[in-house]
Amino acid sequence: MAALEVVTLGETMVVLCAEQPGPLRHADRFVRSVGGAESNLAIGLCRLGHSAAWVGAVGADPFGDLILATLRGEGVDVTHARRVEDAPTGLLFKERHAGGDSGIRYYRAGSAGSRLSARDVPDLGRCRLLHLTGITPALSESCAAAVRAAVGRAREAGALISLDPNYRARLWPPEAARAALLPLLPACDVLLLGQGEADLLFGQAEPEAVAREARARGARHIALRCGAAGAWAFAAEGPGTWVPAHPVTPVEPTGAGDAFDAGFIAGLLEGRADADCVRMGMICGALATTALGDWEGTPDRAALDRLLAGGTAAPLR
Repeated sequence: MAALEVVTLGETMVVLCAEQPGPLRHADRFVRSVGGAESNLAIGLCRLGHSAAWVGAVGADPFGDLILATLRGEGVDVTHARRVEDAPTGLLFKERHAGGDSGIRYYRAGSAGSRLSARDVPDLGRCRLLHLTGITPALSESCAAAVRAAVGRAREAGALISLDPNYRARLWPPEAARAALLPLLPACDVLLLGQGEADLLFGQAEPEAVAREARARGARHIALRCGAAGAWAFAAEGPGTWVPAHPVTPVEPTGAGDAFDAGFIAGLLEGRADADCVRMGMICGALATTALGDWEGTPDRAALDRLLAGGTAAPLR
């Protein structure tokens, strides 16, 4: 693999988001995009001036063409993406609710993305960080094997590993998620999670207790997202730092956590303090909610730097 800062692996789907709020059965106009937690993060990192590769599988169909073209257009390396002849690219429909919330319906059972396997994982000797989510191992046993293989190769290469549990109740029950994710934690240097995911993994969501549990399992950089209020940053030792949310008017929330992760990891790659990484994450996550797509609202480097300096962001073009 060519020298890349970040490698991530998972499923990317075609996303169809209803233009107007209301029940999906009444929607007749949709905004088309692509989305997946891992590719959302890769796009976010590329927009911030970092290099990232997405490893995954798409169908040998027009939707697979769309996904690969979109990721390439955003600067993501898709050299190790695979086309699957006998399985379709997954679909995701978003139903918009009043107040900016959304309901999501997946059409991904038996998708090409679920065919990801350990054979698809490239050599990671030249990457700095491997990013994982809890979505990928929930898709199939072969996807779970790919995650385990990636962890082993990243450890051998001396790369950092970051994990966002990104729990999806539609994919697996809490007990299965806990059983699969807890064994990964000792290999993870970075843990990025919400309070619900902290409760799932550790049985508690109080910030200091979460940090204590995560540190005991090896994490050296911890971000605990607390919804729209803000997030906590914890380094390898010492007290946490509270970072308030960046104010925006949200349009649709999907992808905010992925954009947060991209901002945090960008700061980590740049050698910034954990609290500064969380601040970068909060800005990226907030801006991601200002567009209908999962990643279209995420900032470029110039916009993020203006906001870090206390200015205002110009709209992306």
